[in-house]
Amino acid sequence: MATDTLKGAQGGATAGLRRLLLDNGALTALIVLVIAMSALSGDFLTADNLLNVGVQAAVTAILAFGVTFVIVSAGIDLSVGSVAALSATVLAWSATEAGIPVPLAVLLAVATGIACGLVNGFLISYGKLPPFIATLAMLSVGRGLSLVISQGSPIAFPDSVSHLGDTLGGWLPVPVLVMVVMGLLTAFVLGRTYIGRSMYAIGGNEEAARLSGLRVKRQKLAIYAFSGLFAAAAGIVLASRLASAQPQAAQGYELDAIAAVVIGGASLAGGTGKASGTLIGALILAVLRNGLNLLSVSAFWQQVVIGVVIALAVLFDTLRRKAGATTPAAGASGGGNKGRQALTYVIAAVVAVAVVGATSLLHNGSSAGKTQRIGLSLSTLNNPFFVQIRAGAEEEAKKLGVDLTVTDAQNDASQQANQLQNFTSGSLSAVVVNPVDSDAAAPAVRGANKAGIPVVAVDRGVNDADTAALVASDNVEGGALGAKALAEKLGGKGTIVILQGQAGTSASRERGAGFAEGLKDYPGIKVVAEQPADFDRTKGLDVMTNLLQAHPDIDGVFAENDEMALGAIKALGSKAGKSVQVVGFDGTPDGLKAVEAGTLYASVAQQPSELGRIAVRNALRAADEEKVENMVKVPVKVVTQDNVAGFEG
Repeated sequence: MATDTLKGAQGGATAGLRRLLLDNGALTALIVLVIAMSALSGDFLTADNLLNVGVQAAVTAILAFGVTFVIVSAGIDLSVGSVAALSATVLAWSATEAGIPVPLAVLLAVATGIACGLVNGFLISYGKLPPFIATLAMLSVGRGLSLVISQGSPIAFPDSVSHLGDTLGGWLPVPVLVMVVMGLLTAFVLGRTYIGRSMYAIGGNEEAARLSGLRVKRQKLAIYAFSGLFAAAAGIVLASRLASAQPQAAQGYELDAIAAVVIGGASLAGGTGKASGTLIGALILAVLRNGLNLLSVSAFWQQVVIGVVIALAVLFDTLRRKAGATTPAAGASGGGNKGRQALTYVIAAVVAVAVVGATSLLHNGSSAGKTQRIGLSLSTLNNPFFVQIRAGAEEEAKKLGVDLTVTDAQNDASQQANQLQNFTSGSLSAVVVNPVDSDAAAPAVRGANKAGIPVVAVDRGVNDADTAALVASDNVEGGALGAKALAEKLGGKGTIVILQGQAGTSASRERGAGFAEGLKDYPGIKVVAEQPADFDRTKGLDVMTNLLQAHPDIDGVFAENDEMALGAIKALGSKAGKSVQVVGFDGTPDGLKAVEAGTLYASVAQQPSELGRIAVRNALRAADEEKVENMVKVPVKVVTQDNVAGFEG
């Protein structure tokens, strides 16, 4: 009997532990992640770095709070990233270009977000469109309007609003405070209001909710309006951090927001979800990215790890529902459940404090005797030019015995700001940055300046911040050389088209401006079309194919990088290098092969490997407090068949 009782007690304890882990899986995962990152990196559990994690989670969390309303009601919203960018752009344009008072501009930005949400809700409720399709359409419309309003260029944010990206008392980040306020608002709406209870009812069984007297269509309008409101708030906070409204900001953030909600325990089938779970989900994503940066994990592997975590979260959600575990509606659980939930959070806090103490002892004095560490943040690694910069930097770092950490911002200024913040709190000797945008990188670089970490800019400069050196070629000069090379090849007359880079990037603006300036010396050359192809070979192929339908008799093409030029060559077929001359930019290996083959007439080469090597050398000198030249020029060179054999990039 005693044995049976003991077995029953053990079984009950096991079942209780299993239930606790299932019902609080996200919190358990967060604690495990914090323990793992703390054990692996002595830089993780510092006050500055933990605040960085909070700041980096803020925008995703605010977006995710809005998406929580939608997912609880069994919907989906793919437009929040674009709506965030559009709202921020509207605010910046209204306050600067239109001269509208800042308070009214803020209200206009918020109204823009709500309006986008209402359009989504109307299309879904009254237009009977599936939420996926309606919000996918708004994703495209919002991004397009943001580019139209800004003309593809970042717009400086009003100083009074930019304070949202600052700190209170010199240490408490305002974005974290905004995140907490929006989280409390989400919890209140879900747990204490009629609309919140309606969300759970609609998500649980929409038809039953309708038969119970709920005006489901009107409720959905309000639900998606809430999502738009939170997206606008996230956009304003994001732009404040970057001190500018970026038309391409928050790309892909809708997926992070959805992932945070699901990781936090909400079901994509609807009916479950809570604000605290969403916050934990956003923190998990931020801790992952922050920790992987500190551990020098490859930028490519970081994407793999985060994807695996999201997949595991959805799998866990399925297992949880099969096991009968529930994520209760906020405010809907009984007093006993609330007590157990409070106890769970207390236990989590105790564990976290214990980990802080243990890991502090573990890493005490561990930084002594380490080799010098340099961080390299590249705007993208989805382009051979920047891959070559990385290769040159890694080669030089190995030669000098330096530990080099490379991150990929994926052309996202906000993600790059996060990476630079991680570098600042990671005890690095110096930082090398290739900015996505020269203005948006400034706040994070100023943070490194305050921490006494020298920063070297490569390929593009950083505005309004101190850099020890700028290692770069002149994009404007390169554009002018490209214009001269193409015009002289065409004999000073003919029609050409221009394939532009990604809208809003400084490289595209500068190369385009240089080309336009250089073309002024050749009035016989007429530009018949200019279209963006986003520095991408496939898009270059598609855009060039379309342009040839309208302009079949063109004489030349200028592409703002070699990837687009190679796409254009594919579209031109046998015309390339014969009746149509193509000039690219960057001097990438594939571009140089095309020059050698004669299909690409010329490439304006910047010697990217040399840029990387020189940047690392100067960063190390700056870290050792040696004298460094403020401007280090790496010459650009027009490479044609005549000189390609002896060229080394």
